[in-house]
Amino acid sequence: MSGPRPATLQMLQQESFSYFLHETNPRNGLVRDKTRRGWPASIAAVGMALTAYPVGVERGLIRREDAVRRVLAALRFFWKAPQGRGTAASGYKGFFYHFLDMRTGRRAHRSEISTVDSALLFAGALAAAAYFQRDDAREQEIRSLADAIYRRADWRWAQGRGATVSHGWRPERGMMRYRWEGYDEALILYVLGLGSPTHPLPEESYAAWLSTYEWREIFGIPQVAAGPLFVHQLSHLWIDFRGIRDAYMRDKGIDYFENSRRATLTQQQYAIRNPLGFRGYSARCWGLTATDGPGPGTRTVDGVRRRFYDYIARGVPDGPDDGTLAPWAVVASLPFAPEIVLPTLEAYRDLHLHSAHPYGFKATFNPTYPERSHSHYGWVSPYHYGINQGPIAIMTENHRSGLVWNVMRTCPYIVAGLRRAGFKGGWL
Repeated sequence: MSGPRPATLQMLQQESFSYFLHETNPRNGLVRDKTRRGWPASIAAVGMALTAYPVGVERGLIRREDAVRRVLAALRFFWKAPQGRGTAASGYKGFFYHFLDMRTGRRAHRSEISTVDSALLFAGALAAAAYFQRDDAREQEIRSLADAIYRRADWRWAQGRGATVSHGWRPERGMMRYRWEGYDEALILYVLGLGSPTHPLPEESYAAWLSTYEWREIFGIPQVAAGPLFVHQLSHLWIDFRGIRDAYMRDKGIDYFENSRRATLTQQQYAIRNPLGFRGYSARCWGLTATDGPGPGTRTVDGVRRRFYDYIARGVPDGPDDGTLAPWAVVASLPFAPEIVLPTLEAYRDLHLHSAHPYGFKATFNPTYPERSHSHYGWVSPYHYGINQGPIAIMTENHRSGLVWNVMRTCPYIVAGLRRAGFKGGWL
């Protein structure tokens, strides 16, 4: 197998992990959503930071005592942050606003109480609790706070009088009408909701979610369909789905890990076929997901009128696709298909997409977009994002050692949630 050696993977992790070292408020543990001046924190990025700190400890990127201090700062903030219906609060019903002010920790950008982003935060808190198991006061406090934060969430409220879970709630208008339906990143949300010992989702909610899946054959590869790569990655940051299956996957004869592998192979096949004729796409240049882009706007490129997007969920095979590729999303597929991911990472490093960037690969690049610099890799995002950096550090470690997967197997709430969802086999 060709591709980067362990030293290169270590460097990828170090570059990505440094985002959490430098883009975090040490007083409250909040992590900036992206490297744009004045930008707020993302609670999902905090969840990834809490998961990445154990990786940093194991790889010698941060001292254990420093990681403990950072984890405690975040958990103490989220436990004490005001909850309520008012717009000055940080959360409601145990969940939190998607974006929070980096300094005050209050709602930012008129964002919603986000059920899935709160789930990613809870997953990070539980990962930190599962890792920091020493019998001393500070690590005991980590475990106590993580437990309390998770147990406070009212998952039945999050259903919003429906069978599935709502995307969230706004104080101005109430529960959002969009629901977590169709295969998506909410797998971790349903597992955590089902595993709650205080306000759990009913088992019927998971069955309702499964009923909205779409099974497709794409380029001859059968799979539970979802276009963007991140859908096939985020829940796998924390849960090792190898060999365990719910009722849907038992019927199909595969598990979610194999499904993510197939989705990764589908992404490469789409780039090889390149149906829309974008520049650069090949077997070693692929990766469509939800991330930054050069738009919005339309441009004529080589005689073709093309529409370019800014931040949007790009996907395979039905789009949207504007020629924007995400190296970080390729890295996050490393455990699923290393035989195609590693050569692609080598190709991306040859493009110097990581050079002079403090946190490694920028979020995206677009060889088709007519950038003034006329570089051979075209437009490059000016920003790094916390929710992109986290999967690089975490999934690379899951590929190398299985660290996060292994510690999360000891989390009783994850185990309970999986079993209530009907998962059987394997390590369960």
